[in-house]
Amino acid sequence: MFTAVSLMASGGVWADAITGEVEKQPLNIAAIVMFFIFVGFTLGITVWASKQNKSTKDYYTAGGGISGFQNGLAIAGDYMSAASFLGISAMVFTSGYDGLIYSTGFLVGWPIVLFLVAERLRNLGKFTFSDVAAYRLGQTPVRLFAASGAILVVIFYLIAQMVGAGKLIELLFGMDYIYAVILVGVLMVCYVLFGGMLATTWVQIIKAVMLLSGATFMSFMILKNAGFSIETMFKQATDIHEKGTQILGPGSLVKNPIDAISLGMALMFGTAGLPHILMRFFTVPDAKEARKSVFVATGLIGYFYLLTFIIGFGAIIFVTKDNPHFFQQVLKEGKTVYELIGGNNMAAIHLSEALGGNLFLGFISAVAFATILAVVAGLALSGASAVSHDIYASVIRKGQATQQEEMRVSKMTTLALGVLAIIFGVMFEKQNVAFMVGLAFAIAASANFPVLMLSMFWKGLTTRGAVAGGFTGLLLALILIILGPTVWVSVLHHKEAIFPYGNPAIFSIPAAFIVGWLVSVLDNSEQAKKDREGFESQYVRSMTGIGASEASDH
Repeated sequence: MFTAVSLMASGGVWADAITGEVEKQPLNIAAIVMFFIFVGFTLGITVWASKQNKSTKDYYTAGGGISGFQNGLAIAGDYMSAASFLGISAMVFTSGYDGLIYSTGFLVGWPIVLFLVAERLRNLGKFTFSDVAAYRLGQTPVRLFAASGAILVVIFYLIAQMVGAGKLIELLFGMDYIYAVILVGVLMVCYVLFGGMLATTWVQIIKAVMLLSGATFMSFMILKNAGFSIETMFKQATDIHEKGTQILGPGSLVKNPIDAISLGMALMFGTAGLPHILMRFFTVPDAKEARKSVFVATGLIGYFYLLTFIIGFGAIIFVTKDNPHFFQQVLKEGKTVYELIGGNNMAAIHLSEALGGNLFLGFISAVAFATILAVVAGLALSGASAVSHDIYASVIRKGQATQQEEMRVSKMTTLALGVLAIIFGVMFEKQNVAFMVGLAFAIAASANFPVLMLSMFWKGLTTRGAVAGGFTGLLLALILIILGPTVWVSVLHHKEAIFPYGNPAIFSIPAAFIVGWLVSVLDNSEQAKKDREGFESQYVRSMTGIGASEASDH
């Protein structure tokens, strides 16, 4: 995830992690070996998983047989992106304390998922969050809205991940950009096409363990150097950093109260609207395990983002001190300046070499690649299920599709998504793709989250209200981001943005709720009466789970 929020919120502060020119490095043999070990192992899991997939339930939700602890690890693997690992540590490396805003920001959405969404989602849904939104409402319009929102989030997210993969691998492995993008696309299709949710889950679990292990080792070595004293670590960093003690105070990353509140809303509510995160709750046997998985994920994610803060300060200490080989001379405005090779976003990568030599550099490089693979596999699966389950099986075939037909459509969609991801990845190589990730998160927070909340908690919601409210949030988020500084100025190169704020959440989220409420209140159709009458049975099911297991498969 992710990836998402910070790129959006910072208006492209981290954009150079996944855009612009990257100096291709010499072949890193240790990284290549570890990369092949990871790919070989995970492809072996995919072959094993493909033999377990006998139904749509197996393919979409791993048969509902993943334990709460395993699912918590997989959610953490899905959520801890390469851009957050590299990006937050880079922000701390350059700005110090301000990076903590994002470290904690990523975490604040999880209590909402834990207390409001996880249990009800598992009790009401089958395979996708559209099942929950359309539980008591008109199937066709609500599913079309939910699927279109999910597909938009997936595509925008996927493009940014593919460009990120190309740039990171070009830097770390010495591979040409286009081949890196094709490689990620092919592997993503293999995991999802043959292994389904079971393979994707284990790829995410392995990646989470690798990333947490690597980050823990880095943090341990940094703290060991400081005598396991945070105070000493801060002093070492302030002695070296050009801003001195200023890096321990808040700065100017969020420039005004509106942007600050808007960022907070997007961070909190976007998580509860991401289709590839919500889909993970259908892989556990019951609501108790769904709650447990969020609890485990919250702990692991919180631990990881605290480590990124230590890693950022460690980069200040180790990457800037006595290590000139991490820097290159660049001519800027007639002056020669020193810049980190690969940009500031490579601070954590260079730190790994400073702490553990070439072997650890190879490990962290492979982890960065594994991170991207795990995220794109989850995205592709949620995109494929939106088309095959929500649109084809539920809308076009009106629930009459056989499992074989649904699986065939899902696999065709996966192939199409893989081809699209590669084409877009190559097309957007030179573009600032920060706005795409921002758009994905804004749509999740502004369209998916309000409809999900209203359908589960408000008796008065009608089909017309859900669709009108959802599309209002979706379109408003889309338009405001295009008219805002992230796209209007950074991408389209106009002098001033029409919409002054980098984040539309403070406007688009309330708009979705208000329109959904207003249209529902004014709706006196026959369908509206049925929608309201269906709330009682939905509420009982969401709280007790009675009937949930029977609904898990078609």
